[in-house]
Amino acid sequence: MGAQSLAVAGGALALCLTLAGATNPGFVVRITQAGLDYAHQQGIAILEKELAHLKLPDISGDFRIRHVGKVRYELSRLDLRSFHLPYSRISLVPNVGLQVAISNAFADVAGNWRVKIHFVRDHGSFDLKVENVYIKINLKLGSDTSGKPTIDTSYCSTRISKVRAHFSGRLGWLYNLFYSAIESRFRKILESEVCDIVVKSVYRELQPYLQTLPVTAKIDAVAGVDYSLVAPPNATAQSLDVELKGECFSLANRSAVPFPPLALSLPPDHDRMVYFAASSYFFNTAGFAYHAAGALVFEITDSTIPKDVGFHLNTTTFSAFIPQLEKMYPDTPMKLRLSASSAPFLNIGPGGLSLKPVVDIQAYAILPNSSLAPLFLLSLTGNVSAVINVKSGHIVGSLNVGRMKLSLKHSDVGTFQVRTLQSIMNIFASSILLPRINARLDQGFPLPLLDRIQLSNILVQFHQNFLLLGADVHYQPRG
Repeated sequence: MGAQSLAVAGGALALCLTLAGATNPGFVVRITQAGLDYAHQQGIAILEKELAHLKLPDISGDFRIRHVGKVRYELSRLDLRSFHLPYSRISLVPNVGLQVAISNAFADVAGNWRVKIHFVRDHGSFDLKVENVYIKINLKLGSDTSGKPTIDTSYCSTRISKVRAHFSGRLGWLYNLFYSAIESRFRKILESEVCDIVVKSVYRELQPYLQTLPVTAKIDAVAGVDYSLVAPPNATAQSLDVELKGECFSLANRSAVPFPPLALSLPPDHDRMVYFAASSYFFNTAGFAYHAAGALVFEITDSTIPKDVGFHLNTTTFSAFIPQLEKMYPDTPMKLRLSASSAPFLNIGPGGLSLKPVVDIQAYAILPNSSLAPLFLLSLTGNVSAVINVKSGHIVGSLNVGRMKLSLKHSDVGTFQVRTLQSIMNIFASSILLPRINARLDQGFPLPLLDRIQLSNILVQFHQNFLLLGADVHYQPRG
């Protein structure tokens, strides 16, 4: 193979690898500035508590005073009584992550001091007022190999502008000299310790909390949903976008989905703290999973028909439409087996959600020995619309059936007019089948939520190929 051929082959391979690595999300979580501000309030409260427990090391050393000589000093039992962060803000840094800026923070420190000058010794207590503390923190966002989000402190700096001290003791003239000697050292130690606490707090508190985002969530006994990140969170000037796989799968046997997710283009809405974009891919993989698991099969017998329907499921009822039934199977109970011939495909557009399912209806006569005698096979098609909402952290819905059309696919009882069965099949669909499906849809699909997060002020919008849910959030602390 020549050099040119090798170059072409290499370029084709690189293109294939690039395309293989480019995965559109099936689900996107967008956190707006309002959502970040709320999360920031919770985080600052935690950081304040962490700083209040800061342990400062003892400080000792010596210095020389003109005409006096060497002075040996020691500061011990340093107690940080409080650390207050009254002013702070969080901002988005595009393509980097988040930045937290804290200004005008202040702290109170108490402790004991001891000095030695030749043969003179003195000791006492002191109070420090640490004022005008400025802290800047950069947070880098990423994802681990399991698809969970990660966060790390990529930069931290602390600057203390003012430290005021009050010492108790007899040698008043010495204290100012003593204080000026150790102030710079104390300032550097405190600045270093504050950033150390910030790094540890992010590692111990924030990172484990982000790990509560479910990579997989169980929908029910049949299916689950994959919420692993397909890329690290992306910070823009307006929001933080988290792209998730958003793929439903059968718990019994996960198989490859035969269609790809389409690209999503979210509108620039920022009225809510968080937005969830659930693509048509997300819902259609659910249909694919349930169909592959054999869960889209419903059997109807006379015992499952509500009493207020007013008829029984037997050949006597159906002989009004198919007279030969009464001759072949007189007064015989029947069973209807409804199954989707293929996975239902949901369409999402500005007008809402809709699908056109194709359902096979196989009718049987239940013989005295409990065996089944096939009677006829119908195909039912219709227009179905959906109503969507959010309840208890789940996307819930209900279906409404429009006009339905019947056709005969096969008959074991001779020919008959299918249109005469239209009304009775409408009753089966609306009174029996639809309530079963809606009862399942009311359980919903779990949203990818961090631990102890509740949603309120729900907004539902429909866009081309995706459903957009907006909400405000509330964090519910433990205990």
